Amino acid sequence: MSTAAQETPSKRQKLQQIIGTHNGTFHCDEALAVFLLRRTNKYRDADLKRTRDPAILDTCDIVVDVGAVYDENKQRFDHHQRGFTEVFGHGFETKLSSAGLVYKHFGKEVVVNTTQLSPEDLKVETLWLKLYEEFIEAIDAIDNGISQYPNDLKPKYRSRTDLSSRVGALNPAWNQPADSQTVDAQFAKASQLTGEEFLGRLNYYANAWLPARDLLIASVAQSKQNIDPTGKIILFEQFLPWKEHLFELEAEEASNITPGDAIYVVYPDETGGNWRIQAVPASPESFESRKALPEKWRGLRDDDLSTASGIPGGIFIHASGFIGGAIVVVCGRTSVPK
Repeated sequence: MSTAAQETPSKRQKLQQIIGTHNGTFHCDEALAVFLLRRTNKYRDADLKRTRDPAILDTCDIVVDVGAVYDENKQRFDHHQRGFTEVFGHGFETKLSSAGLVYKHFGKEVVVNTTQLSPEDLKVETLWLKLYEEFIEAIDAIDNGISQYPNDLKPKYRSRTDLSSRVGALNPAWNQPADSQTVDAQFAKASQLTGEEFLGRLNYYANAWLPARDLLIASVAQSKQNIDPTGKIILFEQFLPWKEHLFELEAEEASNITPGDAIYVVYPDETGGNWRIQAVPASPESFESRKALPEKWRGLRDDDLSTASGIPGGIFIHASGFIGGAIVVVCGRTSVPK
């Protein structure tokens, strides 16, 4: 008789990994932590036990958000114990929740398994860090009670549409049944909700954000070669979100993009029928430009703009001089407007 034939259901069941977390009221961090673990090779088909019983938790292969222990070797990832100060690193200083702990240790594997990138691909770390910054860190901060306003400024309105709030709303209300079967079913919905949001953001950053970054790098090199060797003008052959990438790449020593060089970007608008010239802002959030378009052009349209600029096909220049439009782009002219 073969080994496979000799296996009993009980023996096969012992091979299944078990994820443990606490029962009762659930939160966004452990709901997401469980989802992320099920995107790894080891815990993909894991069962889930929700309990606070130490004896039961000891039978689990990995435990998150309960147990008062953080030990990677023991696969224990709690953050509630006295003295816990773990952060993600890489410039991030927010105290981790169970979501951040699991993402710190398993996040790259999740990115690889979801995007099918090679583990050695540099894009994996780029996406891993980006998803922490844009998605996970806020969950860590909310779960640990870290104010978004360090000076305790009072917000002018309340928002309860963030992911943590929506997960919290899936818990039974005070006057609804709260038996373990009901709460566990709601937890499954919460874990799926957090996972769908995470995968949606990962899909965007892998398939839209990263390609835009690559195009920007290529466009800078091509513009220096074909348009303006000083790097003051960047020409894009297609519309793409460029601002965030430009500032991030300027801050990276290995990117070969010198901070402050770029003054204007030229690109087709979203329709593809006209062109835009936009002044690079002084900083990502600034309304001021490194070099606004000439004052004598500002607020002009159509023929008046063409006459003032000496460039045919003018459509408009914004009154502040941060952006303008034209029907055609004159690629032979590489000088910066006075």
